[in-house]
Order: sequence, then structure tokens, then C-alpha cells
Amino acid sequence: MPESDGKRPNDQFDVPWKDILEAYLPDFLEFFLPVAFAEIDWSRGFEFLNTEFARISRDADIGDRRMDKLVKVWRFDGKEFWVLIHIEIQGDRKTNFASGMYVFQYRAYDLYHVPVVGLAILADEELGWRPTEFGYEMWGTKQSYQFTSVKLLDYSEIELEQSTNPFAIVTLAHLHAKKTKHRTEDRYMVKRRMIFRLYRRGFSRNHVIDIFNFIDWVMHLPKELDDRLNAEILEYEESQKMPYISSMERFLEERGEKKGETGLLLELLRCKFGQVAESVTEKVTDADRELIGKWSKKLLFANSLDDVFAS
Repeated sequence: MPESDGKRPNDQFDVPWKDILEAYLPDFLEFFLPVAFAEIDWSRGFEFLNTEFARISRDADIGDRRMDKLVKVWRFDGKEFWVLIHIEIQGDRKTNFASGMYVFQYRAYDLYHVPVVGLAILADEELGWRPTEFGYEMWGTKQSYQFTSVKLLDYSEIELEQSTNPFAIVTLAHLHAKKTKHRTEDRYMVKRRMIFRLYRRGFSRNHVIDIFNFIDWVMHLPKELDDRLNAEILEYEESQKMPYISSMERFLEERGEKKGETGLLLELLRCKFGQVAESVTEKVTDADRELIGKWSKKLLFANSLDDVFAS
């Protein structure tokens, strides 16, 4: 049963990566950048700088920034300073990727004057593409910038299945989604196996639901196979006395309703005020349903974007 060649929304991996990264940042860094994880004082929390990120990347010719994140964390060694970790997830080869990493780094440093750590997750399918530095030298001037690149293709399936980190499963799901893109029967079998094994990992209910949501998004199936899999999951849960599926269904339903309301508000904003800034899109996307409803009502009488978002 081959898939259509047309690109569906579920083939876009940026949304699930962004959601799971924001929900489980410590696990993300422990898996992909353990040296940073070990030196961060997680008791002080961390902060995603969405507005600042938009300011840094605005007007920069460095490609699509939807999957990039800028996060502020504190060191664990007691020193009174903090670092910024720039995380970029790149799904395909991009010719100006290394220069884009460099541009972001120096803009962030110029804005905050703190160390900026660059981490690139290369989620593409080209084994030979491994950008790790940008530089040039001319007339006695030398510029060199190095950053960490993690290639998802380097992970073995056995290694990922043995890991207890949620991002091992996330990485495995991403790789299987790429591998089975036009083979729905194979995708069905792999997805089924991954979900059943997910239940046996000993994760909390929230972990199971969030990872399930990632797998379900990136390993999209036609309705017939999706219905069959859901029935098998329900039967398995009943036999194991693990009533997660009802929670998942409510979670995914609420998520779908919110995405619809979010998309409608953004479309209405564009119709009334023209193209909106990326920072506005981030603000609306990150808002809860109560705020989206409030802004939608204010839009009816607003003369500017400031009127819509005024508290």
C-alpha cells in the first residue's frame, strides 16, 4: 500500500520536534549534548527565549527558523553567569547552514554578551553532510566558528532501543518515519512495535502520551491502518490494565481543536493586518486556548496588533 507522493502536514517534522524538545529539554540535552547536561544547574530552571530568538533571526538570510530554539540555562559550578544554547534541527541539506549557525551565534553574543553554545541536530538522510564549522581567512584576518553537530543516522537501532532516554525513542521514530515514507504496511508494523514497547518502558503516563503523540505525528498512517492500530492498542491496554488510550484520544482531540483555533486566529490576523512577524506567530502558537479565545474576541474591534495583545 504505497503512500501518496504529495506532502501531507504530518510529513513536516518541525512541530513534533519543537513540542517534545520544549517539554523535555533536560532529557534532550542529556541525550544529545551530555557535557552540557552535566554542568547545568537544573534546580534553577531554564527559559526558552522565543521573543529574543525572533529578534536575533529577524532580517537574517539564514533560512527557515521554525525548528530552532534559543534557551537560557545556568551553570552548575556556582559561577554567576549563564549561557545560551542555540539548538537547530535541520531536516535536509542546506548550503548556507554553517554560515547561518555563525550568524546566529554572533548576533546572540552581540545582544547578550554571554557564551553561546551551538548544537545542530542533523535529521537529514545524507551520510556525507556533516557541517561543524564556518570560517574564512584574508589579509591577516582569520575567523573561525565551530559548533556541535549530531547526525541522527549515526545511531544504531539496537543502541536506541536499549536506551531509557525518551529521545532515543524520538530519534528512532524519526529514522523509521524517513525509512518507511512510501511503505505504509512496513510503517504500520514498525509503529505498532514501537508503541507496544513504549508501554513496557516504565515511563509515566505523561511521558507515554507525549512520546505517543510524537510517534503518531511523524509516522502518520492512512485511516484504515490507523483505525486497525488503534483497535489493537485498545485491546492491548485492556489486557494489561493500562487505560492510556482514552487519555491519549482526549489529549490529541484537544490538541487538534487548539491547532484549529490557533490557525484560524493567525489567518484572521493576516487578513486584517497583513503579514505578521514570526514573534507574533510564536506568541499565538505558544498560547493556551483561553488566551486564543480572548485575542480572537479583541480582534473584532482592534485597530492594530497591539490592540489585540494588550492586557
